[in-house]
Amino acid sequence: MDIIRCEQLSKIYNAGEGRVAALDGVTLAFEKGAFTAITGPSGSGKSTLLHLLGGLDTPTSGKVYYQDEELYKYRDNQLSVLRRRRFGFVFQSYNLVRELTAWENILLPVMLDHRKCDQSYLDGIIEILGIGDRLSHLPGAMSGGQQQRVCIARALANKPSILFADEPTGNLDGKSGREVLALLKRLGYELGITLVLVTHDQSVAEQAGRIIELRDGIVARDSGVSEA
Repeated sequence: MDIIRCEQLSKIYNAGEGRVAALDGVTLAFEKGAFTAITGPSGSGKSTLLHLLGGLDTPTSGKVYYQDEELYKYRDNQLSVLRRRRFGFVFQSYNLVRELTAWENILLPVMLDHRKCDQSYLDGIIEILGIGDRLSHLPGAMSGGQQQRVCIARALANKPSILFADEPTGNLDGKSGREVLALLKRLGYELGITLVLVTHDQSVAEQAGRIIELRDGIVARDSGVSEA
């Protein structure tokens, strides 16, 4: 069962007299509970695709469907609520609020949505991520790997259906990167979350059940599609 899909998705930028197609007519579907890696060289359209699938940017043309509902027919406030409740995002740059503790950062999505915290659920996430002894720390007092684990907990706080991760191991050393990737895979499996991960690192991409390679804004290879 597909949880999210896009049809003829394009994002065109006009730079002076030039036309740059960051994404050019991409059609893909993502199965519920699956782990998909999107890879390709710099400038191939990886992050653009992730942002369009997650409702963070507007396509020039084409459509995105979440559970058969067209994403970009929602008003801005409706789309914000959908992102907050159904999508989780993990980025390379962490994006933690420096003045808040790890625990306060984790709770941000719940507080913004005016929902009650599911303490037992979050306790389980925090235990798996191994950050129980860091909850009172500010981001500046934590290592990069610990900050990224806090980001993952924050992304999962509202029990999303899909977790979008953009180069989540890019700023980490090899050991921390492998640990974070293993945790993402474990959490995705145990919680039944669809994981869509962008990476330029082939060794990271190979951990996924499906690899989509982009080049010049189009799908160059999709390991989930049999070639004739």
